[in-house]
Amino acid sequence: MDGIAGKEDDAMAIRLTDPVQTLPGIGPTRAKGLEKLGIATAGDLLWYFPKRYEDRRATFSIADAPVETAVCVPAMVAQRPVTSYIRQGLTVTKVRVVDDQGQMTLTFFNQTYVQSALKPGEEYIFFGKVEKDNGRVAMTNPVFEQKGRQRFTGRIMPVYPLTAGVSNNLIAGAVQRVLADCGRAVPERLPEGLRQERGLLPIGPALQYVHFPRTEGELEGARRRLVFEELYYFSLGLALMKTRRGMGQGAVCTGGQLEDYIATLPFPLTNAQRRALEEAAADMASGRAMNRLIQGDVGSGKTVVAAGCLYLAAKSGWQSALMAPTEILARQHYATLEPLLAQSGLRVGLLTGSMKAKEKRSVYEELELGLLDVVIGTHALLSEGVRFRRLGLVVTDEQHRFGVSQRAALAGKGGEGDFHPHVLVLSATPIPRTLALILYGDLEVSVMDELPPGRQSIDTFLISEDKRQRMYGFVRRQKAEGHQTYIVCPAVGDAAAPLQETELTPAQELKAVEAYAETLQKEVFPDLRIGLVHGKLSAKAKAAAMNAFASGETDVLVATTVIEVGVDVPNATLMVVENAERFGLSQLHQLRGRVGRGKEKSYCVLVSSNRSEETRKRLKALCSTNDGFKIAELDLELRGPGDFFGNRQHGLPQLRVADLAGDMRVLREAQEAAEALLAQDPDLQNPENRAILERVQELFAQNQDTLN
Repeated sequence: MDGIAGKEDDAMAIRLTDPVQTLPGIGPTRAKGLEKLGIATAGDLLWYFPKRYEDRRATFSIADAPVETAVCVPAMVAQRPVTSYIRQGLTVTKVRVVDDQGQMTLTFFNQTYVQSALKPGEEYIFFGKVEKDNGRVAMTNPVFEQKGRQRFTGRIMPVYPLTAGVSNNLIAGAVQRVLADCGRAVPERLPEGLRQERGLLPIGPALQYVHFPRTEGELEGARRRLVFEELYYFSLGLALMKTRRGMGQGAVCTGGQLEDYIATLPFPLTNAQRRALEEAAADMASGRAMNRLIQGDVGSGKTVVAAGCLYLAAKSGWQSALMAPTEILARQHYATLEPLLAQSGLRVGLLTGSMKAKEKRSVYEELELGLLDVVIGTHALLSEGVRFRRLGLVVTDEQHRFGVSQRAALAGKGGEGDFHPHVLVLSATPIPRTLALILYGDLEVSVMDELPPGRQSIDTFLISEDKRQRMYGFVRRQKAEGHQTYIVCPAVGDAAAPLQETELTPAQELKAVEAYAETLQKEVFPDLRIGLVHGKLSAKAKAAAMNAFASGETDVLVATTVIEVGVDVPNATLMVVENAERFGLSQLHQLRGRVGRGKEKSYCVLVSSNRSEETRKRLKALCSTNDGFKIAELDLELRGPGDFFGNRQHGLPQLRVADLAGDMRVLREAQEAAEALLAQDPDLQNPENRAILERVQELFAQNQDTLN
């Protein structure tokens, strides 16, 4: 694939729609690897963006090369490479290279192809970190290319996310080929007038520069163009969704009085709870379909607000459904809400996947006949047998664990005529308002930024591996005082060394967590009762493990993040998080919220031996505040939006280029442009805007029903 630019054989030119396997050097195996990355066609390669860049422009002689800095060094191979077989699975290949001013030893691990690739007497460009010791100069596993035939040295080099069997050079080479063959054929997706008004690059140069920028300025211009386009269409889509939903007729709920519900509560509402409840009640009485997010920190009392909405719906003759992400949480909601609502005459049912077929059928029948006012359940609520007589309200807990399509599927299971059930979304993940506007742009947002009186702050500490024994002693002290402990493991590392930095398959991860629990039981706490809960257990086994912990039958619960949401054990006073650096701050804050639910003083211990200054700064921030919104803002600043949702699909298009922490100025520009267009053409029905509407529909394909 040398001399990619300027090929003479046009008959062999690649087209954007060609399968990726038609590219030189990509056979069936590599094509399968690329497919895992979402790359199926030549055109897909152009939209598979680098995650970072390496500056390979700086070139030095062997003598002048700076230490511990990645640079290019031109040199000649002085002798044939020699490979040694150290042990099974490990080979070391060494070769000496020279220039006019010195010599350098190159070491390659498990790269035996170097023996034939590097030829004595030939000159190459070597890129890597230079090491110097007592006059000896060395490089380990450098990138190299023959001098005069460089493609990936002497330039700013893109570094792509990879998978097994797919190298960075493979993707970079394939992208080069596609850009050369059909970079000019990529259709322009922004109107020319808008591009000129905002000073944006055309799409062809933008794609060229985002993959292979010659300067920092070219990269900045490419990113700005691509970020603007992404956020522009995103903003248009969300605005259209919001408009469509706002036009929907909703169940009118005016049959109950809020004060009557509040009078049934055994405690006073906080100002934040009352405000959120009044906002939701106004939505439900308006005649329009409610789409509201109630966002509050762990323990802020969102469930009480949701219960008030369930009450208002039932008193107006409508049924409600509350969907939780796990069976544990669904059962916990049922245990809390059933007695609370029963005193007002509401009939509450439970529906989960682990229930017997006969029990499920009974619930199906009661729902269809209107004998239940409220049903609380898991994804089982989406099953085919579920039909409502008069569904007026859908509540989903922990929204980021459900797709928009799932929310819509449940809302579509009932109703009369053209009306839409009200939708109330609860989230205990504090989200910065800027991020909430993007992720929940189709929802109104109520923020509950106040904790009920008596809710405890949790003392949080960051310790290194050398304090492990003291931490174990602290676990024993909690037991001696009659309390319990969570130990959360990120499901990585060897059982005997839970902090080992290794990448494991899911099966190996599971084995590691199970083995770690066994090690704690046998070697560390033989006199304590150790429990284990993880995501691969059956719903019944999970519930049994959690119930044993909740009832005090186990002293220490070893768990993966399956306990992040909804487990309420007031007697648990200590949360230990192994490998804390592997979690985002918002997730750590969620885990910390599992303790401090009783009257006793509670603690969180973060265990991490990571020495990165940025990592320690991030973890220490958690030790300094219990304010989930401050933590969320910092998390967004330090890690970007991915941490709030990981790789979960929450039903909206994934942002490929935009970084909401760093691109707020471009976001505002994109939103202004979107608002200006919709002010002129609210439904994008004018002929000149048809292509824009089609692009929005393509982007929001999962939510097509809301955009047509």
